[in-house]
Amino acid sequence: MNTKARFTSLALALMLSSGAVMAADLKIGVAMSQFDDTYLTYMREDMGKKAKDMGGVDLQFVDGRNDVNKQLDQVQELIGKKVDALIVNPVDTAATGRITKAATAAGIPLVYVNRRPDDPKLPAGVASVTSDDKEAGRMQMEYIANKLNGKGTVVILLGELSNNSTRDRTEGVKEVLKKYPDIKIAEEQEGAWGRQKGMDITNNWLTQGRDFSAVLSNNDEMAIGASMALKQAGKKQGDVLVAGVDGTPDGLAAVKKGDLTVSVFQDAKGQGEGSIDAAVKLAKKEALPQQAIVIPFKLITPENVSTFK
Repeated sequence: MNTKARFTSLALALMLSSGAVMAADLKIGVAMSQFDDTYLTYMREDMGKKAKDMGGVDLQFVDGRNDVNKQLDQVQELIGKKVDALIVNPVDTAATGRITKAATAAGIPLVYVNRRPDDPKLPAGVASVTSDDKEAGRMQMEYIANKLNGKGTVVILLGELSNNSTRDRTEGVKEVLKKYPDIKIAEEQEGAWGRQKGMDITNNWLTQGRDFSAVLSNNDEMAIGASMALKQAGKKQGDVLVAGVDGTPDGLAAVKKGDLTVSVFQDAKGQGEGSIDAAVKLAKKEALPQQAIVIPFKLITPENVSTFK
């Protein structure tokens, strides 16, 4: 074989080899409830880093923009593209039945991440990677109850009411309050996870003359907003205790500064990486150790905040 022929054969072999590698890559569709959310942004970044480190895993992100129907359409589009697996962070945890049905009908493995479907039993080929939201509510309320010496009045900033994380975190708070009859709930209102909403609602309560000892927030963003409103109203730091959930970088900084009394760390990296691992295993038809994977929460206090990143 002459030099030119050998070169042509080698080039052809390399092309075929490259094609085989590309064909072996796993394509995973990731349907996020929304991109415009601080915690979910960090989780999405961690998912991208995990896939890059693994190699051979291609993530296709889509933004549901907090619209149930849009997300369902996006899932159908990803199925039409014949992805090897789906990861879904649902807009509405009560409306996941159609997503589950579409994925299982197409024979595509499905992993729910961060937000657990309301349906307690998922079919084969479907998994979830979440955290126990009731535990987050219990942890933050127990800490605040101790700081209040079992007496006082609290207000609650709620996340989106369509999200079972909101319901479960709030239920966790109320479970603890059953042990403290001298701590009363004065108000609770939906802040839809937003800093500005948390600030506006807290400001309205203060303007109305509401008197409260603590703000229990379903997430850090609303808690930071509440802290800003308290500061603007002339409240001294610590006069009103403020509790959050997530442990985002902004949340950690707020605990360090004393703007937040306490938070509860929700592991964005653990959830994101766990969902990628689960999706890859299911796509390769490997067994998962468990169908419902739970990433634990951790309490963040001024004493241990420096240990979190």
